[in-house]
Amino acid sequence: MTKKTFLITGISSGFGQAFARAALDAGHVVVGTARNEAACDAFEALMPGRARAVLLDVTDFDAIEASVPDVEREVGRIDVLVNNAGYGHEGVLEESPLSEMRRQFDVNVFGAVAMIKAVLPAMRQRRSGHIINVTSMGGFVTMPGIAYYCGSKFALEGISEVLSKELAGLNIKVTAIAPGSFRTDWAGRSMVRSERSIADYDSLFDPIRKAREDKSGRQTGDPAKAAQALLQIVDAVHPPVHLLLGSDALKLVRDKLDTLSVEITEWAGLTVSTDFVEASAPMHAPAKVD
Repeated sequence: MTKKTFLITGISSGFGQAFARAALDAGHVVVGTARNEAACDAFEALMPGRARAVLLDVTDFDAIEASVPDVEREVGRIDVLVNNAGYGHEGVLEESPLSEMRRQFDVNVFGAVAMIKAVLPAMRQRRSGHIINVTSMGGFVTMPGIAYYCGSKFALEGISEVLSKELAGLNIKVTAIAPGSFRTDWAGRSMVRSERSIADYDSLFDPIRKAREDKSGRQTGDPAKAAQALLQIVDAVHPPVHLLLGSDALKLVRDKLDTLSVEITEWAGLTVSTDFVEASAPMHAPAKVD
């Protein structure tokens, strides 16, 4: 693989840490963002010279706009942007404050878009680059209690797909990586949970919350293997626009598509009935002949 420079957000733990380590081990330069000095120092100590850290919160959009050009001046061109920074919000929609939805979208969507907008001018000028957005199988399938999270990941999937079409003629690749359940901190300390308050949801949601907590640390997916998959798509001539990671993601998304296909077919008649139909020309009575 040609040696590249990666810019990866959120490298202090989880997927970000796994992606960064794999890229460094493969000989690449990695610029990683973290929200505190200790995490930055720990990252740079991994591989001095090729591991560079930037103190950055992806919700500080002005700082992103200022920081990325500084990074490019310091390390040269950014070949691969990996929008990894994000977190999960758990809570029944009716119980979850709108402020938590805003925060979820600020981190998972607006922060990613701000990073994209910051790297695109240089990528566009040189006609090369790869933007990788870490979404989730929650960008395709849903379950009760994670409406804000799924909404943010559905949004990032759609943005990624549109962006891939806008950049196709500029030789800039876009891939949305949608992991299933992996052994990261997503369901543990990284999860923000709204407090329960409405008893009507207890029988539905309490077992889901407990099952997620019990499963934390024992999920199907291996972050190190996800990192190797990322390196493969970065090296691919024609990388996918959408890539599922994990056998659970593959099964659940396929099931969702099958269900959706059946529903679309069942209601197809009503769907097409809403098309505008031009009115036929009026029939004129023949002229009367005396």
